[in-house]
Amino acid sequence: MPLGRRGGRVSALEGGGEEEAPPAAAAVPSVPWASPPQPEAAAEQVLLRGIFEIGRSSCDVVLSVRALRWRPILPVRPAGDSKYDLLCKEEFLELKDIFSVKLKRRCFANQQGNGTLLGITLFICLKKEQNKLKDSTLDLINLSEDHCNIWFRQFKEILAGFSNRPKSLKILLNPQSHKKEATQVYYEKVEPLLKTAGIKIDVTSSTNVLAHSLHGIAHVVTATLHIIMGHIQPVDVCTFSTAGRLLRFGFSAMFGFGGRTLALAEKHRWMSPNQRRDFAVIKALAKLKPEDCEISFLPLNSSPDFPERSEEGSPKSNCNTQWQMIQGQFLNVSIMAIPCLCSVAPRGLAPYTRLNNGSMALIIARNTSRPEFIKHLKRYASVKNQFNFPFIETYTVEEVKVYPRNKTSAYNPEEDDQPNETASETSFPWNVDGDLMEVTSEVHIKLHPRLINLYGESMEEMKDAKVTCNCL
Repeated sequence: MPLGRRGGRVSALEGGGEEEAPPAAAAVPSVPWASPPQPEAAAEQVLLRGIFEIGRSSCDVVLSVRALRWRPILPVRPAGDSKYDLLCKEEFLELKDIFSVKLKRRCFANQQGNGTLLGITLFICLKKEQNKLKDSTLDLINLSEDHCNIWFRQFKEILAGFSNRPKSLKILLNPQSHKKEATQVYYEKVEPLLKTAGIKIDVTSSTNVLAHSLHGIAHVVTATLHIIMGHIQPVDVCTFSTAGRLLRFGFSAMFGFGGRTLALAEKHRWMSPNQRRDFAVIKALAKLKPEDCEISFLPLNSSPDFPERSEEGSPKSNCNTQWQMIQGQFLNVSIMAIPCLCSVAPRGLAPYTRLNNGSMALIIARNTSRPEFIKHLKRYASVKNQFNFPFIETYTVEEVKVYPRNKTSAYNPEEDDQPNETASETSFPWNVDGDLMEVTSEVHIKLHPRLINLYGESMEEMKDAKVTCNCL
């Protein structure tokens, strides 16, 4: 009698029915993602119990409130058989790692109806090395419609209980990214997973430089599975305003060298992304000049994690909670509420900042020689401290105000590489999350702790990750 038929006579509910002793079965192949049984397993409430074929072996399968467990059904232990315990070991899968369940059917060409039932397929999220996530499946084979329907409904009820998982999504897709292959990557790797998870989707032609700091790795499947599994991460957000007028929300900003570099890149969008970025960096370094400005900031009251340093005579940010002010010639000013992981800075442009620790990193590069400034930039790609230079000052802050004191922009409107031919002479370029923002006067940046929830993983869990992205 086929296994599925015999399994169909086993009661799906705990303690019910009788089961026929199955024939001896070969050992179930070791499942690489299955966990060993946990000590508290015996105390868990059992929801269902039945027989399924897993890995071509007949198994006793138990579904509890937290996990799915199975072990091969073997005959009575032969005397002196040392391999018996190994053959009948229990496998274990936590229910929180399942993101979808479907009835498995075999359909033939031109066949009417749903096809022949084979069992149930579980879709699983696996965690691999370097914070990568991967999707996999587990087939529970049983030919009984009644038996499988009971289990299927129970799995659906369990998945519906994960209230943090999205039911619908607005997808922002940048068609220019990944060598203009982003659309193809989305439809081949992302959309199938979202549809498998039963998520309704609406796609829109945008970008998001926050993704790499959220996921810790440039891996589209990992990002997609974080969304499907409902991994929520509260994130600090900044507001950018001028003269009391809100300009935008954001997570990171650069003024001076960082703003000029992006303005040059935007001027040469006809180049490929990599060529455009390299050209802009080289051009900005060749024309390196400081901005004359005044910076006021409100220090964070207690900030033991960020190693602050300043030049002699300059204030340190942890001395009090009053507004402080510094002025002078600055090559670059960075204000970052997130680490900004990227290829040029694997540890982050602001490595001591977290996604939601209620603070911003204010990093100031005072005027210095071009070779010294280049040394500072190169340090971001190494394990050495990129802030260990006499012209670099770092502060942990809650608010920042930047007042450019130049009467006109540092860009000559007669030059071919001006950032925007229609911009006024008093316009200053800012790099805000990789977008160009041109402002004619002071900019006020204020932190709003944990203002929004985004899909991603805790930075503490991925601090050792090796990541790649382009955010400059």
